[in-house]
Amino acid sequence: QVQLVESGGGLVQAGGSLRLSCAASGLTFSSYGMGWFRQAPGKEREFVAAISWSGGSTLYADSVKGRFTISRDNVKNTVYLQMNSLKPEDTAVYYCAGHRGRRAPAGSPYEYDYWGQGTQVTVSS
Repeated sequence: QVQLVESGGGLVQAGGSLRLSCAASGLTFSSYGMGWFRQAPGKEREFVAAISWSGGSTLYADSVKGRFTISRDNVKNTVYLQMNSLKPEDTAVYYCAGHRGRRAPAGSPYEYDYWGQGTQVTVSS
């Protein structure tokens, strides 16, 4: 049974930082590309960042480029999202997701096979 469990969300002031973690189990983590998505109230789920199975390639949404960094540890079966210079518009539930296959980072939610339950990030102004 595949499980993706996010942690690290919380309340932070604008300009602050948070580090999200997503622990994976029940899959061969090193064979999965991983991604982070977010969904704000009343909005569709949107892509944030993705990383290839090896960690050698990454992809970012324009809105977070230069502020967020995705990384992974294939020994700990964990993917991270370091979020710096946070803005109120970054407020959302953040989800981690995984897709099978050793290929380029994927930006579409339809390419992902498994999803976590999400963690809330709230940025106050």
